[in-house]
Amino acid sequence: MELRFLGAATTVTGSQFLLTTKRAKVLVDCGMFQGNPHEIEHNRVPPDYDPASIDAMLLTHAHLDHCGLIPLVAKLGMHAPIFATAGTVELAGVVLLDSGKLQEEFARRDDRRAAQHAHEAVAAASASEDEEAAVAQHGNPPQVVDPERAVLAQQPCADCSIDLPLYTAAEAQSSLRLFKPIGYEKEIAVAPGVRATFYDAGHILGSAMIRVVADDGPGTPERVIVFGGDIGRPHTPIIRDPTVLTDADYVLLESTYGGREHDPQEESVRILADTINLVAKSRGVLLVPSFAIGRTQEVVYELDRLLESGKIPKLPLYLDSPMASKATDIYRRHREYFDEETRRLLARSDDPLDYPGAVVTSDANDSKKIKDAPRPYMIVASNGMLTGGRVLHHLRNLIDDPSATLLFVGYQGQGTLGAHLQAGAKEARIDGQSRPVRCRVVSISGFSAHADESELLDWIGSFAKGKKRGDRGFPKRVFIIHGDPPNEAALEPKVKALGFDTHIPVWRESVQLA
Repeated sequence: MELRFLGAATTVTGSQFLLTTKRAKVLVDCGMFQGNPHEIEHNRVPPDYDPASIDAMLLTHAHLDHCGLIPLVAKLGMHAPIFATAGTVELAGVVLLDSGKLQEEFARRDDRRAAQHAHEAVAAASASEDEEAAVAQHGNPPQVVDPERAVLAQQPCADCSIDLPLYTAAEAQSSLRLFKPIGYEKEIAVAPGVRATFYDAGHILGSAMIRVVADDGPGTPERVIVFGGDIGRPHTPIIRDPTVLTDADYVLLESTYGGREHDPQEESVRILADTINLVAKSRGVLLVPSFAIGRTQEVVYELDRLLESGKIPKLPLYLDSPMASKATDIYRRHREYFDEETRRLLARSDDPLDYPGAVVTSDANDSKKIKDAPRPYMIVASNGMLTGGRVLHHLRNLIDDPSATLLFVGYQGQGTLGAHLQAGAKEARIDGQSRPVRCRVVSISGFSAHADESELLDWIGSFAKGKKRGDRGFPKRVFIIHGDPPNEAALEPKVKALGFDTHIPVWRESVQLA
């Protein structure tokens, strides 16, 4: 029996693991690499398996770095069922369709840039004083240059590569037929000799940690592998706390916040209130880059609570993320995943996912008009790491504005613009131009949907309680994944100190499960 690490190994994103037994091949997650430009290139590397050979896929949750390559492997021949919770199935539909549209948009943009590059090259040569050299290099210059024809005539080069979309919106739509919704805590057979149980991970709506029981055939020993996915934080709003599990042979443990502790929730809410009051006093703008699923809903929840308690003034709020709006509707349809506090609020007709008077901007032109709105006001826009999305055109308008505040409420991946600004940069490159950073930059870690180091240690420590190494249910090995190298290195010795054998896998490494 073999476990292959096809993503989220010495990096946070690209979650994908292949479990191979003598009878079955099961993928757990099929995520897109994000953030770091060098890692994004992995998205275009052919899969390390034949997609048609996969018997089943198990999906932990609907964030793009866990599900974003599903349409690609489906296009390449995977026809296996994809098991996920009902909430994840609905959210993944929104995420993958949006991703397909973006893939097409990026491809068109690259085509335009390549066409412009070719046009300029031919025009420059045509205008050269040395006409013979121009003709020798480019042929007789045409009187009218058609950029599209110039692109077709040119071989791809380092400066003007033309990338086809990984998949289209239609291909994303087609992949959704493979999804099979299941409930929490119900063991199901997913492939020959492989059973799976989904437990609430407390990360976003429908997120799961997955307990897999597998064997190599009748009469062979079973192995229990727990895929932790992204583990949420206890006592966060809206959704339930992560499930505590206590026995496994192998555990895959995320390390996104290894070596780091979040602010207490109360302190995070206080900083949020203070920041909003400062923006109101200075008649400025608050810009919150936020992930559309999970983080946006939590931020709106806290804004609604702060407004109701009188701790902040009622500033106009612009929710500038069509995906976030769709995700919020899905949250409302799946109240069975909510915690008791949120259910109590809903029972008294108090919708904590609705900030009074919030303006939802579905149209891109309406999004651009926000800059002309009377100040002060707040914007929550995607995406959370400033690597794309509508948040970037707001940042262009606000980065050199001393009365504006950029508020980070989530993880910023290595190499991203968000991480650069969060580290205190005085200049930032936007649209290829260097811009001075004059806006105020504030970070709040307490809104993270990921457990911090002490919370991760509490969760993994439950596998050791009342047991010692060699006992049934005590993990033979804990794999440290889903983290940048410094975070993995910080967490690993503390997991070892709990008595576990640990290993930090690298991309495409295979491990035998004894």
